[in-house]
Amino acid sequence: MKIYAISDLHLSFSCPPDPANWTSCPEYKPMAEVDKSWTGHAPRIYENWLRTVSNDDVVLVAGDISWAMRLEEAMPDLHFLSLLPGLVVAVQGNHDYWWQSISRIRAVAPPNMRFIQNDHVRLNDLVICGTRGWLCPNGAYFKEEDMKIYNRELLRLRNSLNSVKGSAAEILVIMHYMPTNEKHDYSGFIEIFQEYGIRHVIYGHLHARACRYRLPDQAWGVNFHLTSADYLSFTPRLIMEWPS
Repeated sequence: MKIYAISDLHLSFSCPPDPANWTSCPEYKPMAEVDKSWTGHAPRIYENWLRTVSNDDVVLVAGDISWAMRLEEAMPDLHFLSLLPGLVVAVQGNHDYWWQSISRIRAVAPPNMRFIQNDHVRLNDLVICGTRGWLCPNGAYFKEEDMKIYNRELLRLRNSLNSVKGSAAEILVIMHYMPTNEKHDYSGFIEIFQEYGIRHVIYGHLHARACRYRLPDQAWGVNFHLTSADYLSFTPRLIMEWPS
């Protein structure tokens, strides 16, 4: 079993897409209007995913799956993921406004998708935990009102990790936001990673020039993996191989 990751898919299909005819289902918010490097990004993700991932593999998606505002509007984008091989494990991103009721999402989600919120996904002795995250203190855009959300996300991460019962050979953490500010100051998230012995953290959110603020591959004893789709040239990245 191989563990891959890719985030920030930013899908916006207006109907269930047909890979045999992508033009039959237009996007209501084409990313190419923001950045031409995203032209045709959904078909590119589809083709690269098919070439890379097998049915026995897992793909971690660190948020920003869909531009939809309501769950019903997000269903074509979730359908897109149902067409792809592997088990998809996701956390919420800051643009996933459709993610409002985890019970409703799980009730209608494709069978190859799992969603983490205050809990975890167990794959034998490999466990996936995570949360959305938020801006971190002392960052350029951090405001007083952000502290409440930051503290809530620290609690949600701890809830996710505490939900793991029994032994685990490895716990991976998925977050949407980078778990530090742009200066890479030590944060509450890093403190939790160290407390629980987390060795791998997957995150997204950074695009284009903002990728220069990414964390080093290793810091504080943790391996950090930036997996924004454009940063990965729209191809899932191998994180590790794990015995099935």
